[in-house]
Amino acid sequence: MNNSSHDHDFILRLEGVTHFFDQRLVFKNVNLVVEPGSILLVAGPNGAGKTTLMNIMSGLIPPSAGMVEHRASRDKYAFLGHHTFIYNGLSALDNLRFWSGIYGLRLTEHEHLQLLDMVGLKAFAHEKAGNFSRGMSQRLSLARVLMLKPVLFLLDEPATGLDPASRDLLREVISAGAGDGAAIVWVSHTLKEDLDMADRVLLLEGKKQAFYGLARDYRNQLYGTSLEH
Repeated sequence: MNNSSHDHDFILRLEGVTHFFDQRLVFKNVNLVVEPGSILLVAGPNGAGKTTLMNIMSGLIPPSAGMVEHRASRDKYAFLGHHTFIYNGLSALDNLRFWSGIYGLRLTEHEHLQLLDMVGLKAFAHEKAGNFSRGMSQRLSLARVLMLKPVLFLLDEPATGLDPASRDLLREVISAGAGDGAAIVWVSHTLKEDLDMADRVLLLEGKKQAFYGLARDYRNQLYGTSLEH
């Protein structure tokens, strides 16, 4: 486990986390620290347990063994995955109004429109979400989570099926979030493309934590090239 001098300033820490589905081991002995302003890229083959790990991090499910320590309110965690959780019968603006009400936020219409502007959807504020492309739907979902001003983003392959412009926007938001001090845990299906943005990498493989360390070390190990230019 990482024992850097920054460990006291973490948002989330896992120690010895192990999980089973019934009698089947998913992974064992996962140790990591998620710090403010950092990007942790989670890698591994299909079935390695990446989504399960994200669910454990979010508090949705408890681990079978080990410790999960949170140092931030979990209502300041934002999850973005394959499912957008938007309502097709509502406009983009009404979707945000609905979710801000669910979250107990009192946002003005101007603030809702600012969120839509951040994700490139202001011009479509009054269009029904059911008419949106996959990329536009995911952008609207991104606006939904941004309204929380989260301290931790949990991103489970959020770029799946996105067009290049939407992927670029997502990467910009991830970078900006880390720059503002939020922590990012990011399961990516385009590892080589996204590795340059990460501070650390966690590799789940063979039912265990096969690698946890600096992104540049992982790149050196995987590709034989350095992140440094």
